[in-house]
Amino acid sequence: MKIEGITDVFFDLDHTLWDFDKNSALTFKTIFELNKIEVDIDMFLHHYIIINFNYWKLFRDEKIDKEVLRFKRLNDTFMAINHPILPEIINKLSKDYIEHLTNYNYLYENTIEVLDYLKQKYRLHIISNGFHEVQNKKLENSNIQHYFKTVTNGESIGVKKPNPKIFNHALDCAKTSAKTSIMIGDGFEADIIGAMNVGMEVIFFGTNKENSEVEVKQISNLIQLKNYL
Repeated sequence: MKIEGITDVFFDLDHTLWDFDKNSALTFKTIFELNKIEVDIDMFLHHYIIINFNYWKLFRDEKIDKEVLRFKRLNDTFMAINHPILPEIINKLSKDYIEHLTNYNYLYENTIEVLDYLKQKYRLHIISNGFHEVQNKKLENSNIQHYFKTVTNGESIGVKKPNPKIFNHALDCAKTSAKTSIMIGDGFEADIIGAMNVGMEVIFFGTNKENSEVEVKQISNLIQLKNYL
C-alpha cells in the first residue's frame, strides 16, 4: 500500500545504500597486504563485525570517542583471533583503513534504480552517524551524492541517531516536517525508533529487528520501496 502525503525521503547510508560489509572486507584485505599482516581474513571479519557493531553502539550512545572506537575495534579483534598486534601497528592499520575504505564503493542491489525512481517524486536526503569526512567521500566516490538535497552527519552537529536532535536538525535543513517525511534505515533503534520518536514515517531495511515487539513496515531489498513510495 502506498504511503500518502510524503514529500521527503531520508536514508541512512551504511548498511542501507552503501554496502559497508563488502567494502570493509575489501579494505581489510588491501591494508593487511600493505602492512604484511598475515591472518585468516574470514576469521578476522567474523569477529570484527560483531566487535565493531558493539563499539559503534557505545560511540552512538556517546560513551566513547572516535579515537577509542577506531583503536579498540581493531585491537579487540586481533586479540579475539589470538594474533596480538603492537599499538603502533594498530594505529597505522586504523589510519590506513580510513584512507582506503572509500576506494571501494559497492552499493546494495537496486540502489541506483530506486534512487532514480524516487527522485522523480520526492526530495531525498541522508542522515548518518558516520564520520563527516568519510561519509562525504562514500557519496562522491559511489557517484550518488547528486541524488540528495541535504546530508546530515552526527559528527558535524554533535549528536547521533537516535537522538531526536539529529532528526530535527535534518528536517530543518531540508525545510520540511516530520509528518511529511519518511526514514529508511537498517538500524532499528537508531534509525527506526529514533525517527518514530520525532513523528516520522519509517521503513526498516533488513531482516533482524532489535526489538520485534514494535511492528513497522519492513523490506529486504530496496526495490520493495516501490510498493510503498
